[in-house]
Amino acid sequence: MSVLKNTGALSDFDRQEWWYQQHHLDGDRLVAGVDEVGRGALFGPVVAAAVLVPITAIASLRTLGVKDSKKLSFQQRESLAEHLTQLTTYYISFADVPTIDQRNIRQASLLAMGRSIAGLPTVPAHLLVDGRDPIPGLTLPQTTVIQGDTHSALIGAASILAKVWRDRLIIRLASRFPGYDLANNKGYGTAKHRQGLQKLGKTPLHRALFCRKILA
Repeated sequence: MSVLKNTGALSDFDRQEWWYQQHHLDGDRLVAGVDEVGRGALFGPVVAAAVLVPITAIASLRTLGVKDSKKLSFQQRESLAEHLTQLTTYYISFADVPTIDQRNIRQASLLAMGRSIAGLPTVPAHLLVDGRDPIPGLTLPQTTVIQGDTHSALIGAASILAKVWRDRLIIRLASRFPGYDLANNKGYGTAKHRQGLQKLGKTPLHRALFCRKILA
C-alpha cells in the first residue's frame, strides 16, 4: 500500500505514464477509484461508490468535466452521473445508521468502500482510495490519496456517483420524516435540521452519537 498527498497538478493520476511508472501497468489494465459521501451528516447512511475503467479511459473523465462532487452544482452532478453510468463500470454500496453508531463513522466509511469494491464484476489491477486510510481486508494493491476527489478524476467520478445516489435517497426519505428540511440539507446539520431535532427528537435514521450534543 502506498500513500500520496499534496500531489499538485490535477492531472497527475490521469496520465497513463503515471500508472506505468508507479505500478508498471499498461493502458489495457483495469483500475478503480473509490470514495464515500455522507461522512459528516446527522441523518442517513454513509454511501460509497467504486468506479472501474481501463487506464486509457481516465483522461476522458477529466475531459468530461469530472471533479470533486462538492465543487459541482446539483445539475452538473446529475448530468455527469448520467454519463458516468454509461461510460464506466461501477458499484454503489453503503453502511447503515446502526452500523455507524456501533462501529463509528471511520470504520463504517471503510466498510462501505470495501463493499463497493467487492461489488465490482472484475477485480482491478490497482485501486485509488480517497483519504489516508487503506481499505482493510483487500489483497489488491491500493494507493490512498489525500483529497483524492480533487486530485484524481477516477476518485472524483466515484464521489459524483455516490453523492447523486445518496442525495436521491435522502430526498425520497424526506417525505417520511417531515420537519427536518431533509430535502434541502441532505441530512447535514443545518440550522433548520438542528431546530427540527430539538423540536421533534431524532428518527431511527438519525445517528445517535452525531445528534447527542444537539439533543442534550
